[in-house]
Amino acid sequence: MMPRLGTKYDIDIETIAKPKADYMTDEYFELDLPVAPAVMVGEEIVVEGSDVSEEELHTVIRRYLGMSHR
Repeated sequence: MMPRLGTKYDIDIETIAKPKADYMTDEYFELDLPVAPAVMVGEEIVVEGSDVSEEELHTVIRRYLGMSHR
């Protein structure tokens, strides 16, 4: 889903994957980033610790880009 969104909208998609243990360190928590798995659009945490629907992700991206809902 993510590569498709990067081609549909003028937005950079960055995927970060690490071993689960890396997300449970004090150093990671000090970064004030969401608990994995997570999706962020800009500085907004869309979902943390679960999945997100494609429709919800489209809505958040469009809002971030200042586009109308549909």
